[in-house]
Amino acid sequence: MRFVGSLAAVVLLSAPLALAANLDNKVLDATQIAALESKALQAAPREQCFIYAELVHSMTEIAGQQMQSGNMEKASVALQSAKSYAEKIHMGLANDTKKLKNAEILIRHTAFRLKAYLSGASLDDRPTLEATLKQLDQVQSELMMQVFKH
Repeated sequence: MRFVGSLAAVVLLSAPLALAANLDNKVLDATQIAALESKALQAAPREQCFIYAELVHSMTEIAGQQMQSGNMEKASVALQSAKSYAEKIHMGLANDTKKLKNAEILIRHTAFRLKAYLSGASLDDRPTLEATLKQLDQVQSELMMQVFKH
C-alpha cells in the first residue's frame, strides 16, 4: 500500500515536469496563434491564464528562432506580443484560475528559454529581451504566489 502511495506521488509530481519537457521547440504557426488568441478571448476568465501562458511561450520561441536567423525586427515584434500576453496574465490573476500551476511552470520555462536567448544576443538587442524577461519574472512570481494561496 505504501508503494502505491509513493508511486502516485511520483506520478503527480512528474506531470508538470513532463509538460515542461514537451515545450521545447513547440512553435505554433500564425494560424495556430490566431486560433489560440481567439480561444483566449472566448474562454472563461478562469481558463485564460493558461492560454495566455501558452501564447507567451509560443511568441518567445518564435522570437528565439527569428533571432537565430538574424531577423531582429520580427523577433522584437514577437517579444512585444509576448509582453502583451504576459500583461493579460498579470491583469487576470484576480480570477479563480484553472491550471494555475501549469501556467506558472510554463512561464518559468519560457523565462529560462528567454535567458538562453539573452546570452547569445547582441548588445543592441538586449534591452528588449531584458524588459521581456523582467516582466516574465514578475508574472512568474505572481503566479507562484497565487499557487500557494490556493
